[in-house]
Amino acid sequence: MTKLTLGTHPFLLGFEELERLVERTAKSGNEGYPPYNIEQTSQTSYRITLAVAGFSEQDLSITVEDNQLVIRGRQTDDSEGRVFLHRGIAARQFQRSFVLAEGVDVGEAIMENGLLHVDLSRSVPETVVQTINIRKG
Repeated sequence: MTKLTLGTHPFLLGFEELERLVERTAKSGNEGYPPYNIEQTSQTSYRITLAVAGFSEQDLSITVEDNQLVIRGRQTDDSEGRVFLHRGIAARQFQRSFVLAEGVDVGEAIMENGLLHVDLSRSVPETVVQTINIRKG
């Protein structure tokens, strides 16, 4: 018996790219930093919120690369000349990626009280009915 995968199922034609997206998402290996929320704000909009305390707007970059929202953070180490008795707040970099479905657009990004909010919206395609004529052979 042959194992059917999403891209090879006979009723799902043209979904090979979806299978590749699922594999890419599984391999992205996003660690737990920074923590984030994904919230549905309406039927066609979403908001991703990342906890980025200690980062300024200049330390963050948001890009869309090949249907993937990529948020990067890089803090500059300003500890030169300072003596720490305990250092529990590390200046570290991160990269967090989210795969976007076709038709999802990235809106604005807002920094507020150490939280980065990124708004997304999904366009609803019109329903198209196409009639195929059958000709005699």
